[in-house]
Formats: sequence, C-alpha cells, structure tokens
Amino acid sequence: MSHTCIIVEDEPLARSLMETYVQKVPYLQLVQSFSDPLKALDFLRENTVDILFSDIQMPEITGITLLKILQKKPLIILTTAYSEYAIEGYELDVLDYLLKPITFERFLKSVEKASLRLNTSNPEPQPQAPVIQEKIIKEVIVNQPDATQAFIFVKDGTKLVKIRLSEIMYIEGLKDYVTIYTTQQKVVALQTLKALEAQLPETQFIRIHNSYIVALEWIESVHREKVQIGKVFLPISDTYRKAFKEFIER
Repeated sequence: MSHTCIIVEDEPLARSLMETYVQKVPYLQLVQSFSDPLKALDFLRENTVDILFSDIQMPEITGITLLKILQKKPLIILTTAYSEYAIEGYELDVLDYLLKPITFERFLKSVEKASLRLNTSNPEPQPQAPVIQEKIIKEVIVNQPDATQAFIFVKDGTKLVKIRLSEIMYIEGLKDYVTIYTTQQKVVALQTLKALEAQLPETQFIRIHNSYIVALEWIESVHREKVQIGKVFLPISDTYRKAFKEFIER
C-alpha cells in the first residue's frame, strides 16, 4: 500500500536529505515539500496526506504550533536538532521523533512504524508485499557506506562535528549529554544516549550499561563485570550482560 507524505523543513540541506530518504522507500509518495510552514498549513487545509514530516524550529511558526493549529492531522513525524522538544511533541500524539542528524536506518524505522499504523487502520490485500520488502532491504544494504567511511554529525556547542564510526571507541551518557571518545578526540554533544544509540550500526556497537555504549572493534578484553578499551575499564550492568554476551559470541 502506498502512503502519501509531505515534508516541512526550512533548511535546504535538511529538506533535500529528507526528500532523498523518501525517494528510497518504494511505498512512500512525496506529494509536496515546503520550506514555509504557513504554506504547508494552507495545503493541509485543502488536502489530506498520510504522513507529515515536520521540523520544529522554523520561521513564522514552529512545527509544534503547526500541529496545534491543524484540525485534521496526518501521522506526525517530527525532526529537530534539539532533544528538549521531545516531551511536548509526544504530548501532541506525535508518532515519532527524529533527532538530527538523521540516518536512513533511523528514518526507515520511523516510516515502518507509520506504515504499520496506517495498514492496521486501513487493511487491504498486499500481494506485492514480499517484493516491496525485498527492495527495501536491498536499498538499505546498497546505500549504507563502508564501515571505514561511515560517519555521523553531532552538535558540539555551536558547531556540528563529523565523527567517523570506525574511530569511536566508546560513548558515555549523562542525562541529556553524551561524551564520545574516539581515537582522535573527545566530543561532548547535546543528545541522549538512547537517541545516539539509534543512529549507530547494531553490528558494530553494543550498549553495556545505562551510561555506556562500546565499539566491538576496540574491545581488548572482557571480564565478568567490565570491558577493557585501551586503559579504560567500563562496567557491564546486569540489564545488558546477557545481550552483550550473545553479541560478542555470535
């Protein structure tokens, strides 16, 4: 089943990235893309779509205000670089919340959630579902960069810092901040550990504690209750011990 969507994003690069992501998903149909939320509001008063991808911080009105004004709401997926809006977004019955920079893997998870909701509400025969699913899987694999080249951007103060995944040794979380320890530098970013975890490849990184994510590549030794990375020993909590053991033994 095809799902229609629109994008509301005032930043040209971010809007272009979202348009590219939508084009990669066979069952998504981009109806229109807006840089001005007021024009998007006028469009939605006269037209209906299944999914609305909307940034939060925009000129004229914010994405949150847009949602409050809308009488008939599509499924809402919010995008923003600021995690503090998450609580208010969920109070408005937002389906998902994507923290920038957004990876295609995280975007696809959100879209799959929306598709499941829409298909459950409007069930109909889908004889081509296996073919569509196979195409999605191929797209994800083909469009994923090599591990040595893959990177993420994180916000460090007033700047965005590019970090190569292959250089990340471990990550420490503290409330709304994370400290990323790499072979080259230490970066402190305004982002939750849970949000950052969603951006990382599951085959390369594993959470071992409420406060720590480690890179498999940089683990030197594993003890019963701790992991050694370089000269640092990180604790393995009871909550994550079983999953971690299965991760390193597979």
